[in-house]
Amino acid sequence: MFCKTPTGAVRVTRIQLVLCCTLLSLIIYFLHGRKAATGVESAHPIYHFLEKSRGRIKMDTLVKAAEPQTPPETLWGAPLVWGDQRNSARRRAKLASQEIHIGLLTVVVGTYAHFVRRFISSAEMYFLDGQIVTYYILTDNPRTLDPPLDLGPGRQMTVVPVAELPGWNRLALRRMALVADVIRDIGEEVEYIFCADVDLEFVAPVGEEILGDLVATLHAELFGRPRNAFPYEFEEASSACVEEDEGDYYYTSELYGGLVSEMYKLARACSMLILQDQTKGITAIGLEESYLNRYLIDHRPTCVLSPEYSWWDSALVAHVPVQRLVSLGRQCEVYNEKKKELHKC
Repeated sequence: MFCKTPTGAVRVTRIQLVLCCTLLSLIIYFLHGRKAATGVESAHPIYHFLEKSRGRIKMDTLVKAAEPQTPPETLWGAPLVWGDQRNSARRRAKLASQEIHIGLLTVVVGTYAHFVRRFISSAEMYFLDGQIVTYYILTDNPRTLDPPLDLGPGRQMTVVPVAELPGWNRLALRRMALVADVIRDIGEEVEYIFCADVDLEFVAPVGEEILGDLVATLHAELFGRPRNAFPYEFEEASSACVEEDEGDYYYTSELYGGLVSEMYKLARACSMLILQDQTKGITAIGLEESYLNRYLIDHRPTCVLSPEYSWWDSALVAHVPVQRLVSLGRQCEVYNEKKKELHKC
């Protein structure tokens, strides 16, 4: 690029200088890009599972998102619930004077039994105070609830024995069928029913603002992230498959609910989709959660709960004004042994 003039002096033309600067810029950009790429690491086991099993998740989507906006409603007009917003306060005031019977259903099998007392005692303190609540406990070991817990006025518990379902994967694929059977048998006992993971703990008031025909909860680690970061099922042969132009949010399977009639439709439909895949030897990437998200794309929820209602401390979780339900199971995954013992993980 450099050449000598007849007199021996070095001269650089303008074009040569521009080419030199461009080449230098490309070298710097390439080196910086490689350094940045090696610094991104997934903090939650779901991403490790996705990377190992399918290898199609993009690492650049795992960087902690900027503070997401908190619109009062979804694109289709359903309320996006934040407990301290004015519309939530108005909804609580409107429904608090009505006598509403709500069911809270959870599955307690195997080692998850040690969470159940904390789950119920925290719900007694914070879940729909002043309303009539029935706890439906599906368990393979009813003795877990001996001695019985003291429940407040208007609260009762129904224990439903289920066969032992060893292994988390097997339980996740059977839970929708169990839920559908229980809801069918409940009939008109309750008006609304919510399904919650037993390792959730209520830590702040959860009131009538959550009630709706069909209620879903945003996944805390995926709230505010771009659509291509959502771990939807992409295997076309799967009944849970989501096309690239589908989906608005990614919902967690830790808490969802609604009218008994709507919840029966949801649980039955998801259990049928799971059964269809099992006959084909297919397991969706997110197990039960994949089928839930497929259903909620086809049947958009009428009420969407913010990550306040399923939160845990993670490098990927966006800030929320109030933590109302904490996922102890997910939280325990990031604790060291001392903290696990302290928090009885």
